[in-house]
Amino acid sequence: MAADKDNDANICLIEDFRPRLRKLIEVEFVLDHLNFLDNDNKDLIRTKARKESNLKAVDLLIDTIIRIRPLPNGWFREFVDALSAGGCKHAATYVEDSPPCPALEAENDNCVRLIELLSPSLLEMKTTDVCWDCFSKDILTAEDREIILAECQNRGNMGGARELLRRIVRFPPGWFSIFLKALQNTEHKNLFKELTGESPGDNLIGCIAAAAESPPKDVIVLRDYQMDVARPALEGKNIIICLPTGSGKTRVAVYITKEHLDSRRKEGRPGKVVVLVNKVPLVEQHYSTEFWKFLKNKYKVERVSGDSQLKISFTDIVQKNDIVICTAQILENYLERAHSGDDDGIKLSDLSLIVIDECHHTQKGGVYNHIMIRYLKQKHKNAKLKKEQKDTVDIPQILGLTASPGVGGAKKIEKAEEHILRICANLDAYKIMTGNLGENKKEPHKKIATAEERKEDPFGDVIKGIMNAIHVHAELNPTCDLGTQNYEQWVVQKEQNAAKEENQKVRVCAEHLRQYNEALYLGKTIRMWDAFSFLDKYFDEELKKKVAPEDEEAIIKTDTERFLFTLFKVKLQELAKLPQYENNSLAKLRTKILHEFTSREKARGIIFTKTRRSAIALAQWVQENSKFEEVGVKACHVIGGGGQSVVKPMTAAEQRDVLNKFQNAEVNLLIATTVAEEGLDIAACNFVIRYELVTNEIAMIQARGRGRAEDSSYTLVAGEGSGVAERESVNEYREKMMSKAIDKVKKLDQDEYEKRIKEFQIQAIMEERVRTTKKKQKGMKKESPSKVKFSCRSCNKPVCSGEDVEIIENMHRVNVTPQFKELFIQRENTSLVKRLLDYETNGFIACKDCGQRWGSMMLYRGIECPCLHVKNFLVTYDEKKKNINKWSELGIQLPAFDYAEHARSVAESSEDEQSM
Repeated sequence: MAADKDNDANICLIEDFRPRLRKLIEVEFVLDHLNFLDNDNKDLIRTKARKESNLKAVDLLIDTIIRIRPLPNGWFREFVDALSAGGCKHAATYVEDSPPCPALEAENDNCVRLIELLSPSLLEMKTTDVCWDCFSKDILTAEDREIILAECQNRGNMGGARELLRRIVRFPPGWFSIFLKALQNTEHKNLFKELTGESPGDNLIGCIAAAAESPPKDVIVLRDYQMDVARPALEGKNIIICLPTGSGKTRVAVYITKEHLDSRRKEGRPGKVVVLVNKVPLVEQHYSTEFWKFLKNKYKVERVSGDSQLKISFTDIVQKNDIVICTAQILENYLERAHSGDDDGIKLSDLSLIVIDECHHTQKGGVYNHIMIRYLKQKHKNAKLKKEQKDTVDIPQILGLTASPGVGGAKKIEKAEEHILRICANLDAYKIMTGNLGENKKEPHKKIATAEERKEDPFGDVIKGIMNAIHVHAELNPTCDLGTQNYEQWVVQKEQNAAKEENQKVRVCAEHLRQYNEALYLGKTIRMWDAFSFLDKYFDEELKKKVAPEDEEAIIKTDTERFLFTLFKVKLQELAKLPQYENNSLAKLRTKILHEFTSREKARGIIFTKTRRSAIALAQWVQENSKFEEVGVKACHVIGGGGQSVVKPMTAAEQRDVLNKFQNAEVNLLIATTVAEEGLDIAACNFVIRYELVTNEIAMIQARGRGRAEDSSYTLVAGEGSGVAERESVNEYREKMMSKAIDKVKKLDQDEYEKRIKEFQIQAIMEERVRTTKKKQKGMKKESPSKVKFSCRSCNKPVCSGEDVEIIENMHRVNVTPQFKELFIQRENTSLVKRLLDYETNGFIACKDCGQRWGSMMLYRGIECPCLHVKNFLVTYDEKKKNINKWSELGIQLPAFDYAEHARSVAESSEDEQSM
């Protein structure tokens, strides 16, 4: 019965796809491989093809299959295999894998139509040369080749060309770009120009000119400069590929990955590739637009990140797939598991190739570097084992990708060269490869727009007056100008000292001063109203902390808190509404945006800004301005996904949605934080603006590289006296220094290069050993976690000791004791929504007495676990009070979370409640 149902389903499938199959099946060759059809039926179908047409013969073939009863076991598999073996691979994919997406199918139909329309010209090709080139690229079978060559011999060049064109269009989508390459290789420049729409007056194919750029599903065509940089990796060597943003580094990595797996498969060796990225959105991007897109038909590809909802072990994912794209921290966690003896871990020897995206981050302290230190240790152990004639441990090939390794803060060329060499050493690179892009290189026009300093700033003056009143109240004497980075650092230090001294008056004043300082900065870059809204929201949140959710009674406020809440008056709100006092940088930005959208036929741009708040506020400013609407500006913001900010982060799905709208021109102006500078594949735009934002030369190169369209511009908008323009000039100098340093490294004698690389590697291994030893010694001094005490950072209430805290996944510190549950309140936090491999967070926990946040509520495999953020506590050890921002700074050994024990405890308490 089950077999009958399958047969009926498969017959329906063939019938549904009959219109398409009639065009894709060449019956003469398919019949040779169909053993379940008898010879009489085959002869009838062949006669139909010879006397009438191939289309009618295909109809007869399908009708014959439908009539056969009973159909033999395995007939459908034999039919699919016959289609492939008979040179009709596109037809085979239709009935086996389902048709391609409508857009791809429409593009392929356009390509077929184009071949039909231009066949008079194409019949003039050197058929034999083109035939052999197409055969070498797998868009003609051996049978096709023999028939075409025989046709050339019997009926001449044109007869062979006609047969060639008839056969290539039956291959799966992607054949067109390969055919174009074959024309290039066989010196048919005129035919290539006709097909790509480059001939004068040829408007026939403008709609499909992009087809030449679209690689087929499982054939990747590289440009010459891309192939040049890939060659050492294709020989199995570790390299760093350094190419500008938008030049196709990831495509090169996909090609290398395919060749790597192909060669290992031919040799009968297992291949396993892990692609590492440093940002969650890049996981999905590399998966869907590159690796899965091109390699899915041949290899199993999967992606995993902190946002993944896969509820299976990462180890299982690696074992069951050929290629895994993941965030670097996930791999590091599982490498550490294996190192600690956990069976559910990953070893470097399990992998055959590691691709490291944005590899300039492989520096001291970074997760990439932790992974590579493991690699370097094993490599040097292998050298020792080899000398002792012992078996070595396999280590993977390494491929690094970057647009800019930077200079590491170097001021002299020698130090810049050393920085490049250290990155090469960290990645164990045989060479750093750069390419000559030639005519493919696109450099945007650069401009600097300087805004005059604001003559009057009553809004800022009022904020400074409030800050000075707080200084007097708390007896504080600032040593630097208000509204600056230096003031920020000064006030943070004051808050930390006050917390240790349990001086609540100074601590809470310092916290408010920090918010006002932020508002001063915002007032210089965005609207005064946005700066006021930020303060208003802060005070609203602070008031909410003072209300217990159970009885809605206000938690008692101190005299200092009453003083601070009274200072925040309506006067600021009124000043924030006066447009005549807006900052001049915003006016300069307005002029620049309007210029771009009125001087270009189709403007599409990105504005980079420093903070999430400014990105959101600038997007609102554009959306609310009717002048922008008149010139067709459609703006949206895109910000990062981390949950540490008070601003609601964007999920990976929200980021993808915005970027897709930008790609489809539903949005034509993105306002973004640095999340969009590095790595994210953003559609080609024709102008980029960095607004009051300068970091380092790497970020400058990354941001500038987003302007990929022809005649694109890159503009820096900066306030007079802000120092932004000057820092940009320094970055330009560093960029030139970086290029010279890379050239010097490339020109080094290979022996000298390898000698210096080895020295840096030994140094890195020794430094790691020293750090590990110190960490162990530090841990040994802590006799027991019980000696560490945690108290509320705000009200100093004792909370728990170190023995109450357990650790999940070597990352999350939780306190699941019944006593702790009595001390906090739980509230929903819409800005904190995360889903990870085995847990999710949604909501925060706060002190029941003062409302100070302590951390988040995490659901780990069905168990609620209060997760502590150490920066929200005052830590006491050896009678010394400390401000600690990261758990790693504490250095105590915490026990691993015992899931089985807690699950049993939760189950028992549930049973007790039900029996009552």
